[in-house]
Amino acid sequence: MSSILLTGPAVEPLSLDEAKIFLRVEHNTDDQLITALIVAARLHVEAQIQAALITQSWRLTLDGWPCQGRVLVRPGPLQALIAARIFDMQGHAQAFDTQAFVPDPGASTLSFMPWVLPVPGRVAAGIELDVTAGFGDTASDVPEPLRHAVRLLAAHWYENRALVSGADQAVVLPATVAALIAPYRMLAL
Repeated sequence: MSSILLTGPAVEPLSLDEAKIFLRVEHNTDDQLITALIVAARLHVEAQIQAALITQSWRLTLDGWPCQGRVLVRPGPLQALIAARIFDMQGHAQAFDTQAFVPDPGASTLSFMPWVLPVPGRVAAGIELDVTAGFGDTASDVPEPLRHAVRLLAAHWYENRALVSGADQAVVLPATVAALIAPYRMLAL
């Protein structure tokens, strides 16, 4: 299964003003850099926990239906299933009813009865599921430890902008950031 971002978040979990206060930056010279670091930090945290911090739209592609009747939605947490399509042998998409799925936001899964769903005609990427995922639409919906992880990571990168190599290489993920996001990691069993 692969996931393709359709629509990114409308806001970041940390505003430029919040970041500048945390960094104790009083000038506007680095605004563009700080904004880029906030986005990069959010993306890094999202990759580490396999979850979207702010509401986003994603397309999941599958080759076939899982036998157990359950699709694990990554990135999570699942908010809703928007659309479902299946492709025939000629590559034509046909939409089918999303009511065939039971969303479980807590487990970030879509459950279904695999024997009642149409079989894709295309061997690879024969199924597309469009979903919305994320903790919510605003920064306040994001758990505070994750917002603080974004804040600390952006600050770390702001303070350590020089390129390093070899023995001098900086730690990619500071220990404090790793500790903050650890409870939110989605582990594969």
